[in-house]
Amino acid sequence: MEENSTMEQMERETEEMTALCYITKDNAVFSRTEGGFVRLEMDGKIWDRVQVIRLFPFTEPDKFISIRTVEERSKEIGVIADMKQVNKETRKMLEEQLNLHYFTPVIKKIVDIKDEYGYAYFHVLTDRGECRFTINMGSNAVVRLSESRLLITDLDENRFEIADVFQLSQKEQRKLDLFL
Repeated sequence: MEENSTMEQMERETEEMTALCYITKDNAVFSRTEGGFVRLEMDGKIWDRVQVIRLFPFTEPDKFISIRTVEERSKEIGVIADMKQVNKETRKMLEEQLNLHYFTPVIKKIVDIKDEYGYAYFHVLTDRGECRFTINMGSNAVVRLSESRLLITDLDENRFEIADVFQLSQKEQRKLDLFL
């Protein structure tokens, strides 16, 4: 008997995890809390704080936006299929959250890269100013997004983008050769 109830519970949990709920302006209300967090009210439930995550951040940045709970093992509440399906105020609020989550300075110039003991120490100029960061050489810290576009993730999981490596000088490109 206990085995059946455990199995039924597992089936219910699996069904909940795989169910997809679409969020639209007709079934959900987003608002801002006093602390500046995003709050969601939907289907009679209230979440005082939610996460806003792009499911396809590079290919569809304005589509398939996942709204999730904030605990460590967050659960998806629903998905906004297209940001055009929410009102202007909500879109602005969600875009602010996305910009915070996906803050990615664009590297404009590589001042120096030093390779030491399995780590690379970058000194760069970005569209947000001068920056120094470190990556682990043995990891997938540098990912080629296209023939010319790179995404670099440092030890603290901060992301940096090189929009077009061919816009860098030959000297800067040679410094990057170690990672490509």
